[in-house]
Amino acid sequence: MTTTRLTITATPPLPSLSTYTSADTRQKPNFLSPLSAATRRNPNFLSPLSAVNRSLPPLISAAAPNLRRATPPYLAGKPKAFSAAGERGGSGGGGGGGGERETPSFVEFVTSERVKVVMMLGLALALCNADRVVMSVAIVPLSLTNNWSRSFAGVVQSSFLWGYLVSPIAGGALVDYYGGKTVMGWGVALWSLATFLTPWAAEKSLWALLFMRAMLGVAEGVALPSMNNMISRWFPQAERARAVGLAMAGFQLGSAIGLVLSPILMSKAGVFGPFVIFGLSGFLWVLVWLSATSSIPERSPQISAYELKYILSQRQKIPQPNGTKKTSKAMAMPPFKRLLSKLPTWSLMVANAMHSWGFFVILSWMPLYFNSVYHVDLRQAAWFSAVPWTMMAFVGYFGGACSDILIQRGLSITLTRKIMQSIGFFGPAVALFGLTTAKSPTIASAWLTLAVGLKAFSHSGFLVNIQEIAPQYTGVLHGLANTAGTFAAILGTVGAGYFVELVGSFKGFLWFTSFLYIVAALFWNQFSTGEQVNFDEAGRYQSSIS
Repeated sequence: MTTTRLTITATPPLPSLSTYTSADTRQKPNFLSPLSAATRRNPNFLSPLSAVNRSLPPLISAAAPNLRRATPPYLAGKPKAFSAAGERGGSGGGGGGGGERETPSFVEFVTSERVKVVMMLGLALALCNADRVVMSVAIVPLSLTNNWSRSFAGVVQSSFLWGYLVSPIAGGALVDYYGGKTVMGWGVALWSLATFLTPWAAEKSLWALLFMRAMLGVAEGVALPSMNNMISRWFPQAERARAVGLAMAGFQLGSAIGLVLSPILMSKAGVFGPFVIFGLSGFLWVLVWLSATSSIPERSPQISAYELKYILSQRQKIPQPNGTKKTSKAMAMPPFKRLLSKLPTWSLMVANAMHSWGFFVILSWMPLYFNSVYHVDLRQAAWFSAVPWTMMAFVGYFGGACSDILIQRGLSITLTRKIMQSIGFFGPAVALFGLTTAKSPTIASAWLTLAVGLKAFSHSGFLVNIQEIAPQYTGVLHGLANTAGTFAAILGTVGAGYFVELVGSFKGFLWFTSFLYIVAALFWNQFSTGEQVNFDEAGRYQSSIS
């Protein structure tokens, strides 16, 4: 009997698909042609390969760890989120071409280089406002010493605004031309010098004091345009409201710091002690600013590759500072006529005018209001006046975060800005009316805190909108809006003093301010837009959103 032996040998592993598709196709482009012919003759020729096809998913799963290890480091662990802004293209702004975009986590955001930049901006704005409000506290002992009337005290306080009226437009043009870092550095240095020299000027003569306060205003006129310029270059559009909220939180905390510390420093170092301390602090800030920040993220040596990629892919494409020849006449002279021919520009100017009217009236007169109406001493009056500004700092960031979330979830930028600004104007209108009914300083402080806190929603309204309608003219637009705001602030600050002298009460003036808030809100909602506006007839410097 013959025995047949069946020998089974192990089948060698199949070569990987990449072996054929990468090597063989390069060397023998037609190596699959026999298979193609066989398939045409017999449709079931390749059916045995279906088993191999079923075995490929497990093989791919086994190879997945190796594929994950090959992921580029700057993409590892970065979650993706759908970009509603990118999908909307020009209306959404700042999208990286639509589709998906990388979304940094909260920890990545707060530890990023761009947040360090905005924190430095917040410190600068804190010094900016602290240097302003020192006079709001010092005006009480200075008025007693020099026998100034309330109307003349209003003139002294408004001297800051005389200078502030001059610089915003020119400063805004300089910001667009040289970049926010350079202009902000010079601005802080000059206003710190003016603050530091104020005691000398006050002892010299009244005119010297008025001149020094006006010079303070000239230097501080570049602060907000510089802030907007830096944020527009460092932050994607979907993060700008939060960034402005952080920077303006410093601005409001500067009011609180100035109002609280000034009476303490005056009691220890005399009336002019705060001027010297805040002036020296500004010089220290300038040293850190010049050594630790860059005007644009591309020039920053500290920024990570991932953060730089994220910023560049998401932000609006705008001309870089010094990005074109300085001999260009179009660069030197912004199109003021065309800027002023558009209603969105006027909506910004009206909104900033009302915002500044309310801001400076409250900032300049509230210590005196609590002192004269509720008969609290200077230190208590400063505390009552400082609490609202602290609240404004926190509410401003909260409003910015809410604004960014609304945009990220698909709400249009135009509607988002109108919602934020409506809260920022209708809210204070109601709260200031409530302030006039308060019977005690505690209740009055509560109403004032509500008014100033809700006012912070304006930072996510018109203040961010300046960057959106014309990113290439951010500085100039902010200058125009600031000039309108300064006119309103001078009128409100001086007018409040004369009104109180004539009528004998702040109540009527607060009612009038509430009425103006309502009118400004209606104008904003009618004419503002979140879309980019073409201010360049010939198309020069026309921004595009990738």
